[in-house]
Amino acid sequence: METIECSRCGPEKPTLAKPPFRTELGKRIQEKICSGCWTEWLQHQTLLINHYGLDPRDKKAREFLYGQIETVLLGGGKGKEVDTSQKGEIEW
Repeated sequence: METIECSRCGPEKPTLAKPPFRTELGKRIQEKICSGCWTEWLQHQTLLINHYGLDPRDKKAREFLYGQIETVLLGGGKGKEVDTSQKGEIEW
């Protein structure tokens, strides 16, 4: 199994078998994020989708989620907190 230095959790972590998207973003994720951090992201993404009632087929929803990927995974920032008072709404 190949390993990378994950930009979130450090060296010698297992890589993703393939890019999660067929885009430049997918390639960047595969190059910089380990499989464990990607799994954590998927759990957080599911929470965001369910809480805010996102439809990933919707362009605005995808832009929101891609922005979160840039911030959380690739930017090393903190993800969007789930604000229970905003259920079903996104702050654009």
